[in-house]
Amino acid sequence: SRKVPCGAGLDCSPPQIVNKEIVSPPSLVPTVLSEEDEEIINSVVKGSTPSYTLESKLGDCKKAAAIRREALQRLTGKSLNGLPLEGFDYESILGQCCEMPVGYVQIPVGIAGPLLLDGIEYSVPMATTEGCLVASANRGCKAIHLSGGATSVLLKDGMTRAPVVRFASAQRAAHLKFFLENPNNFENLSMIFNKSSRFARLQNIKCTIAGKNLYMRFTCSTGDAMGMNMISKGVQNVLDYLQNDFSDMDVIGISGNFCSDKKAAAVNWIEGRGKSVVCECVIKGEVVKKVLKTNVAALVELNMLKNLTGSAMAGALGGFNAHASNIVTAVYIATGQDPAQNVESSHCITMMEAVNDGQDLHVSVTMPSIEVGTVGGGTQLASQSACLNLLGVKGANRESAGSNARLLATIVAGSVLAGELSLMSALAAGQLVRSHMKYNRSSKDVSKVSS
Repeated sequence: SRKVPCGAGLDCSPPQIVNKEIVSPPSLVPTVLSEEDEEIINSVVKGSTPSYTLESKLGDCKKAAAIRREALQRLTGKSLNGLPLEGFDYESILGQCCEMPVGYVQIPVGIAGPLLLDGIEYSVPMATTEGCLVASANRGCKAIHLSGGATSVLLKDGMTRAPVVRFASAQRAAHLKFFLENPNNFENLSMIFNKSSRFARLQNIKCTIAGKNLYMRFTCSTGDAMGMNMISKGVQNVLDYLQNDFSDMDVIGISGNFCSDKKAAAVNWIEGRGKSVVCECVIKGEVVKKVLKTNVAALVELNMLKNLTGSAMAGALGGFNAHASNIVTAVYIATGQDPAQNVESSHCITMMEAVNDGQDLHVSVTMPSIEVGTVGGGTQLASQSACLNLLGVKGANRESAGSNARLLATIVAGSVLAGELSLMSALAAGQLVRSHMKYNRSSKDVSKVSS
C-alpha cells in the first residue's frame, strides 16, 4: 500500500513548453452535404420541418445533429466552429439526456487523490475549468492521507417529493393532513406508493398547511438511482388513491416546492434530502504545518470567524463552509449527476476544533442533502460512466441495492472535506490570491484573441 500519497499542493503550474506557439484550435471541417441534406436544411431554415423532429425523420441521431447545427448557423449567421460535433454518441442521449443537440462542450477532468476514506483509497474525478481547484483538493487529500485517513457516516437516505393540493377550506385540508400522518394509515399508503418501483420504499409523509392549501412531503428510498422520477411515480399513485375519499381535493402540482429540489431551502437543511453524510478526520499538527503551511490555532479561529460567524452575519442557509459547492459541482459533472442539484447538495457546515492538547486538528463536514445516483440520467453516458467506474460505483449494486449511490455520497463528502482543508489553509496562510494570480490566469494576449 502507498505510504505517502502523491499531492502537488497548490503548485498547479503547467508544464513548460519551449519554442512552441500557442495557437487557436483549427476550424472544424464542415460535413459534406448531399443534395438531400441541403433540402432538409433549407426545410428547417424555412420552418416547414421542426428541428425537434430530425431524429425521428432521419433515423440517424448524428446526422440529425449535423443538419440542425448547419441550419442554426444559417439562421443566426453565427459560426459554431470550436463546438465539437464529432466523437460523441448521440444515440445515447436520445429521449433521455438532451434534446435538439448541435454538439457537445468539453470540460477537462482532473484527478484529486488518493482520498483515503474509511480505509479505502479513491482517485476522485473532478470536471472543472477553475484553475487550482483540483490541485487544492489534491493537497487536502494528501493531508488527510498522511493523518491516517477520514471516516464517514451516512445518517439518512431518502429522496423527497411534495405535491401541493387545494381544498375549499383549511379545515378540509387539515383532515387530509391528519389522515396522512396517522400511523394507522401508513402501511396501506406505503403499499400503494411502493407499487411504482422495485426499489421505491416509502419512509414517511410530513405535511404543512398554508391556508386551504396542503403540502405533502413524501420521503422514500430509491436504490442506486437519484430517484426523482421514481418518487414522482409513487406520489402519483397515492394522489390517485386519495381521490376516492377526498374527491374535493384539487391537485395543483406534483411538486409544490416543499420538496425542495434545486433551491436553497431550510427543510432540506433540517430534514435532509437524498443522502445525509458526516465526514471527519483528525489532521496531525505536523501535517498542518508541513503540508497545509499554517497552524491549528489559525485554522480554528478562521473557521469560527469565516464559516460560522461570517456566514451567520450573511444570513446563510446551509452555507457554513468555504467552498463545498466547488467540489460538489466538479464531481457531479464528472460523474453524470444533475449539476443543478449542487444548490442543496452543497449544504454543508464545516467544523474545526483543536484536539490532543491543541496539537492536532479535528475537522468535519456535515452535509444533509447530497443527491446522487449511479444509474439513470447522465450516469450512463460513456465519459461519466468511466468516472463512476474509476470510483468503483458504476451502475446498480446487485448485492445491496443503493450501496453504490450511498458510497458515492460519502466520497463526495470526503472530497469536500479535502477541499475545505486546503482552501481554509490557503486563506489562513495568505496564499489564496497569490496562487490564483500565478496559476489561474491565462497567458494568452486577450486583446489579440478578442480581435
